[in-house]
Amino acid sequence: MSNEIQTKQAGALAQASGRMAVADIISHVALVQEVMRAVMKPDVHYGIIPGTDKPTLYKQGAEVLCMAFRVADTYQVEDLSTADTVRYRVTCTGVHQVNGVVLGTGMGEASSGEEKYKWRKAWDEEFDATPANMRRIKSGKYKTKQVRTEPADLANTILKMANKRAKIAMTINVTACGDMFGQDLEDMDEALRDHLMRHGKDQQNEPQPQARAELQPYSAADFTKNLPQWAGIVKSGRKTPDELIAMVGTKGVLSEAQKQGIRDLAKPQDVTDAPIKNEVPAEPAMSAAEQEAHAEFLAGLEG
Repeated sequence: MSNEIQTKQAGALAQASGRMAVADIISHVALVQEVMRAVMKPDVHYGIIPGTDKPTLYKQGAEVLCMAFRVADTYQVEDLSTADTVRYRVTCTGVHQVNGVVLGTGMGEASSGEEKYKWRKAWDEEFDATPANMRRIKSGKYKTKQVRTEPADLANTILKMANKRAKIAMTINVTACGDMFGQDLEDMDEALRDHLMRHGKDQQNEPQPQARAELQPYSAADFTKNLPQWAGIVKSGRKTPDELIAMVGTKGVLSEAQKQGIRDLAKPQDVTDAPIKNEVPAEPAMSAAEQEAHAEFLAGLEG
């Protein structure tokens, strides 16, 4: 972390007692945006979930923000499990690493009764041997035979998911970045699907997912095409230029000139430079025959 970032964070969450000055609030928001631009990467620390209009904060992104603001996390787990369901409710508390002041909390809950945990794919023999109330055929693009999972096999996964949800909630609350990030939209990840198929194998030994393909430079043609629409979004106040840059950056790598072009959308337009429209429409050009007839008419007047 740069010295500049460390200096800025001292003026934000470090002043945990008393009311924050407006300048500190501005500095705090600027730091979150700076960390997002300089450190956090799309599809690693945050990403756009289909059907949403702002980035979703991932666990890796929450860890980066906690490091930037020197927030240590502690967890209080409440076991709400029943005989046939594993369920945990977790409260994550953020504490400043330097002065020990409690900065905020966040809650998260996970249960083996959730759809993605409750059922798993089964082979024909296993499906036929399972009681009727413990199996189903799920219809979709394809029909899939499924049986109920064993809740005890998922206990560790359920606890980790509840902890993750609580930490993301705490991070958003403490850093006040809710206007930039959503939450609870990233829960259906590939690791969880793998877990359902492996019947509780130790996740420490699971192979790492393949790296995502690197983003290509954002097309100049697409940039020019979309710029008027982005201008309307900024003008209406729905997004700031930095939020737009973060969103567009998940589709392609923006050049510095393109980023500056988006930031310029927030600048007031100079109406004096706008071209003055001619209120009197120009006369259409005459055809050759019309020009010849007009010349004969003028000659007749001179005669």
